[in-house]
Amino acid sequence: MATSLERLRAKIAELEARLTDLRIAERELVALEPAPARRTLTPRTPKLKPARRENATPPARQTIGAAITEVLNAQGALPATEIAEQIKAGGREIGKRTISHSLQAMKKQSRVRIRGGKWMLLRARSKPASA
Repeated sequence: MATSLERLRAKIAELEARLTDLRIAERELVALEPAPARRTLTPRTPKLKPARRENATPPARQTIGAAITEVLNAQGALPATEIAEQIKAGGREIGKRTISHSLQAMKKQSRVRIRGGKWMLLRARSKPASA
């Protein structure tokens, strides 16, 4: 049976993982903003020391947009809920709301479109050669 201290440590690890996901989402959203509208975000909470890990460096995580693109490339057009399920099946905890926000941002960038409730990638159009 887990002691109170073990349960607290597990909860802290879970919250740190969520915080990491939120920071990744924040970086993506800032990157998606048009250049003139960008602003420097100041942290509102004091920075906490990261938990000490024994010789373990976490692997670089794929961005949410890249994960969505990968799923849509592999599966074709899908509803947002199925995109979230596919990403979760790949071992990443992510919410439907995060997927929805990312899809809307990708739509503004003309990277995806929605038809009949299903999201699909837009094919890159080549620019006509100038004479």
